[in-house]
Amino acid sequence: MGQRTLVTGVIGSDTHIVGNRILSMALEKAGYKVVALGALTPAEDFIKAAVETNADAILVSSLYGQGELDCRGFRDKCIEAGLENILLYVGGNLVVGKQQWEDVEKRFLAMGFDRAFPPGTRTDQVIETLARDFEARDRQKREA
Repeated sequence: MGQRTLVTGVIGSDTHIVGNRILSMALEKAGYKVVALGALTPAEDFIKAAVETNADAILVSSLYGQGELDCRGFRDKCIEAGLENILLYVGGNLVVGKQQWEDVEKRFLAMGFDRAFPPGTRTDQVIETLARDFEARDRQKREA
């Protein structure tokens, strides 16, 4: 498998870009080709970029608490665009108020995200998880 392409960005009306920049730099250092969309990115722009670059995964950040609203229907939009098998990650401060992370994670997985990461997740944890998920997908393809 050649170099994998990842689309990263901060969804919706969110301007918190620092964590996303740090993640994008760490992903590049780990050998990924990163298409960084920056802040204030509509869901449709993530999907358009993924289609144009033939991306392997989309990593959505949200830190202002509106992630649940901004990410609603994201998987469906991916499927409509022909990206039914794309790996979808979301992370950050995804909801307003104190909520149990397990509940928040369940809701994002139910929305079609493959993984949801809580605030303060370390970049190496994301990179390790990505490697495992890509490895599992490659294994499934070989066995298919």
